[in-house]
Amino acid sequence: MQLSSTPRGARLARLLAEVHLRRWGLPTVTACQLVAELASNAATHGRVPGRDFRLALRVIGDVLRIEVTDTRGERLPELRQSADPDSESGRGLLLVDALADRWGVTEDRFPRKIVWAELRIGRPEPVPSRSGGTGDSPQQT
Repeated sequence: MQLSSTPRGARLARLLAEVHLRRWGLPTVTACQLVAELASNAATHGRVPGRDFRLALRVIGDVLRIEVTDTRGERLPELRQSADPDSESGRGLLLVDALADRWGVTEDRFPRKIVWAELRIGRPEPVPSRSGGTGDSPQQT
């Protein structure tokens, strides 16, 4: 999904991720928190006027991989071990680090970078379709 590098785009990323995860029968709370943090970082720190960020969700085996791509490849995220207690920001990657099983940054074609987080998930439960069969299985979005 390609989204505008704005606070509205970051909120939309979380909402769209929740819709897809529910459709796939996957847990949403932790995954949506990770999407919210990564998308917010892309809209705030990875923003280049006129350029969007991209959200991808992938299920590979028992792992949900969340990827957020922005166009500030020269500006890598930095995990701050101690955020200023009076600061209104600076804790996003601490949350990602605490919630994700793994996370990191991958360089993409210049000028992009991909910040990703992985969560171990249980087997998704089939979602009944309107015809009584099973619905969409987890896949890339």
